Amino acid sequence: MRPTALRAGGDRGQVTIELLGMTPLIIATLVVMWQLALVGYTFTLAGNAADEAVRAGTAAHRGERQAVCERAGEAKLPGAWQAGAHVDCSWSGGYVTASVTLRVPVLFPGAISFPFDVKGHAGAVEEEDD
Repeated sequence: MRPTALRAGGDRGQVTIELLGMTPLIIATLVVMWQLALVGYTFTLAGNAADEAVRAGTAAHRGERQAVCERAGEAKLPGAWQAGAHVDCSWSGGYVTASVTLRVPVLFPGAISFPFDVKGHAGAVEEEDD
């Protein structure tokens, strides 16, 4: 006599039930990975924007340096990140620095943002006027 659990077809539907049970965990893992990718991308954007801003700021005349620096820092940012962007440039002793602050979006760029900012910072030596 065979036990009922070992009958042919006794485990039917097991895989379906296990997959349905794991689906929320799989979706949650994918959402967390996507959010981490957005955080990393925001760090990359902030660093690149700071580099662009300081590069433009070193070549600009002193009177228009802040405006040129801000425009260059925001110019190549995607639209979803431009709205919350803050670019600050300063110079002292022939050295120009730029700091860019960006908001990290939650799941979809352009929607809501996390309550913390990502900062990028860059510096370069001022170009001489001819």
